[in-house]
Amino acid sequence: MKKIIVPTDFSPTAEKAQDFSVQTAKLFDAEVTLLHSFEIEKFMTADYAGYNKDFVIDMVNQIERNLDRAKKYALDLDEVEVQTYLSSYDLNTAIKKLVDEKKADLIVMGTIGQGGIGERLWGTKTSSFIGKTETPVMVIPYNYKWKKPSKILFLTNQFEKDTKILNYIFEWAGLYMANVEIGVFTDVDGDKIEKFFENKEKLEEYEAFIKAEYYENTIASQHLIGHEFEETLNKYIEENEVDMIVMVTYPRGILGRLFNKSLTKKMSYNTKIPLLAISAKEK
Repeated sequence: MKKIIVPTDFSPTAEKAQDFSVQTAKLFDAEVTLLHSFEIEKFMTADYAGYNKDFVIDMVNQIERNLDRAKKYALDLDEVEVQTYLSSYDLNTAIKKLVDEKKADLIVMGTIGQGGIGERLWGTKTSSFIGKTETPVMVIPYNYKWKKPSKILFLTNQFEKDTKILNYIFEWAGLYMANVEIGVFTDVDGDKIEKFFENKEKLEEYEAFIKAEYYENTIASQHLIGHEFEETLNKYIEENEVDMIVMVTYPRGILGRLFNKSLTKKMSYNTKIPLLAISAKEK
């Protein structure tokens, strides 16, 4: 974990993502780059309709001051070296270009989270970006306060054995010195009784597999059963002091996969703790 990209619009929501990234960088000795996307072309096109180009120049200067201020804050408070980057592309393109340029390991973005008010636009941008990049995305909710994770819940219904995915998850666990629980969800209303027993059997087999490969960082497996996924998950998190969730997203069109982009996006609006979304390639 060496390079972290943090898109920001300088809102309190985005600042939560910056804080998480800086605190994590201290532990991992990682490089943090703050990215702001300012689509100059839109303003320049509008300028022909009467807008003053000086306004665009003033906007860019203000953005650069904001980036410098955020960089200095991180350096003064946490002694972490933070780089800044101003892009004239749309947000998604800007992130992808910078990730490719930096060969980044992680993208950290803020979202409104459960009970969040305001910041809706930025939260929507975060949600919409999940699943659009092969680089893992860490979602930080609006009301989150930094805490070094000690328990990570990895939710799956595909029981992934892709070493790239698993190595990434357990690298996080090792660097944080955190334990990992493996969880699967069975929907009381939507799943047949056969699915309950199938998940139960597969979970036991998967726990044995994970412990054989990553024993030191694994606690146990958890079969979550309920009517609503988000409600069931959040209740379990609160009762068991989970510090981070990991979910794997899959391309659309793959039938039978619960943890797809849609459900991960929904969870990004309803989580009180960081959510790590890892994209899997289509098989």
